Amino acid sequence: MKKLRQAAVEKLPIFLIMFLISLIMSIESPVFTPFAAGFGATSILIGMMLSFGSMSDLVGNLMAGPLVDRFGKKLFIILPLFVSGGLFIAHGFVSNSRELFFLHGLNEFAMAFLIPAAFTLLSGYAKNRRQQGKNMAINGILTTIASILAPVIGGQLVVWIGYVNTYFFIGASMILTGLYGLSFLKERHFIVKEPRGGEQVSLMRVFTTPELKLIYLTGFAVMYIHGVIAYEIPYLTVEKGVSTLNTGQLFSFMGLGTFLALSLFFVNRFDPFKRFITGLTGMNISLFLLFGLSLSMPVMLFCVGFFFGLVMPAIATAITESVSSKYHGRAFGVMSAVYSLGIIISSFITGVIREMISPYFIAFVVGMFILTYVGYSKLNMTSVVRQKAS
Repeated sequence: MKKLRQAAVEKLPIFLIMFLISLIMSIESPVFTPFAAGFGATSILIGMMLSFGSMSDLVGNLMAGPLVDRFGKKLFIILPLFVSGGLFIAHGFVSNSRELFFLHGLNEFAMAFLIPAAFTLLSGYAKNRRQQGKNMAINGILTTIASILAPVIGGQLVVWIGYVNTYFFIGASMILTGLYGLSFLKERHFIVKEPRGGEQVSLMRVFTTPELKLIYLTGFAVMYIHGVIAYEIPYLTVEKGVSTLNTGQLFSFMGLGTFLALSLFFVNRFDPFKRFITGLTGMNISLFLLFGLSLSMPVMLFCVGFFFGLVMPAIATAITESVSSKYHGRAFGVMSAVYSLGIIISSFITGVIREMISPYFIAFVVGMFILTYVGYSKLNMTSVVRQKAS
């Protein structure tokens, strides 16, 4: 019992920091699009801004993995917090969409180093699949609570203090979080047992290792869908005059669904592959019901959020089982890069096609294509293993 308490206390700072990061970053969700539109940015330009930011994130993710494995996790958690805080404050001083374009990209690049480092540090607190899944689920619950509260807070902050002061608030909060991490966060040596593969992760191995390829493809599909939603909902403020408070509430419905899924700790007993296939299937069905039958947006967003909550911890757990703990930094770096790629492509395509065809339909097609490919490939892999065993 004493050891369990000690382990919980040791994990508290990283859980709290990831919660605060998610809370602060999500506050910007309903704010950025109307803020950019206020400088005359068109839907295509806003899509390019989001894509450029995600591209910067992708480049940073790929750089972060090897650096985290080599130099440790704490440095790449603390430093980005201070840099990002300063860049968020700088958002309040922009005078045109060009300055906002580059500031957004720089900020995403800085934050790209943080997420792989944080996940790598967190993965060192588990001894087996169940503990790994539980840690990822707890982190997911905390960040989901943040995603439920933050958009509403962000929308209300704009009403109370305006866009500029909201960015000042976000930046100051990032810097305070960095000061907390500097004081209380500690490095962690891995205690995870070596998994089956135990091999180094590189971009080449992503495309040559069947299991990793299926995991990352699923992650891409999920983030493509998420990227479309993250683009379309705030744009209701520009297109239909919906208040930032109401768009924040729509994000909160999605967060509530994710929270419910992550609260079901017993699902961590099931195979990660089955969990993320089920989740991706559910997200596709929810999208179809949203654009095809025009069912209630809050209800469908709740469903998307629920299945999203099934997928994300399962992907993280599957990666830790497929890769040696020595290379978790690279693994989570590639994972984050794939997520960024999904956001890049979805944001750009959505900005270009939204006047001609529903972005939700395209997201459904992308999701179903990848689901079919992943499911078929997994069946073939299982069949080959059975033939070799017999």
